[in-house]
Order: sequence, then structure tokens, then C-alpha cells
Amino acid sequence: MILDTNPQLFFQLQQQRLIELIRNGKVEAALEFAQEELAPRAEENQSFLEELERTISLVAFEDTSNCPVGELLDISQRLKTASEVNAAVLTSQSNEKDPKLPSLLKMLIWAQNKLDKKAAYPCINDLSNARLEDPTF
Repeated sequence: MILDTNPQLFFQLQQQRLIELIRNGKVEAALEFAQEELAPRAEENQSFLEELERTISLVAFEDTSNCPVGELLDISQRLKTASEVNAAVLTSQSNEKDPKLPSLLKMLIWAQNKLDKKAAYPCINDLSNARLEDPTF
């Protein structure tokens, strides 16, 4: 359902699949996949076509470390795709796409900083352990 309403995300997932085929040295399978699955979508969307061309250019290089688009093979590309999928899932479930915990921790720190000037209170100084510490008098 998410992929039906988000062609950009679907393309990104398919692009990642193509990248993984290339990474694993399955060049023939990658070319076939690109032709059958990605090329028809790329004909409909110029940005998809540009991304497909960038990705398929990986097969032209034996040494991808010298490839101008070698970053597509980096773990950061996988993480980017995973992050996009995660955001889409959260949005589809009517949640915000960003996790709430970092915001809550920032608010806790802000509130404690304000209270430090006005009162002694049990506070959390070590966020990783989340232990309340007694105020020092």
C-alpha cells in the first residue's frame, strides 16, 4: 500500500536492489532487472531516468573505488534507503516520520537547565542510564 502511493520510494527500493545485484557481481541479472523493472518507470520520470543512468554506470567500472558514482555502493546509500522506507512507514501509520525520543531528551535537558537556576531537585545527568540523582546542597 505504501509503495502504491509513493512511486519515488518504490523506485528507490528497486534502485537499491539494482545496486545490490551490481555489488554482488551479478552484472547480467542487474542489466536484465534494470531493463525490465526500472527502465519503464524511468521513461515516465526524468529524475528516475537520471538515477537509473547513474546507477547502471557502476557496471562500466571494474574498480568502483575510482568510479564517479561509487558512493552508491557505500553503506550510507543503504542507510539512506532504509531511512526513507522507515519514514514512509511511520507516516503511513499516522506517526511523525522522526522519532520522538531525541526531541523529548532535548526538552528534558532544557527543562533541567531552567530548573537548575531556580530549585534543587532530583535530576537526570546521565541520559544513557536515566538515573535520577539527588540534588546537591
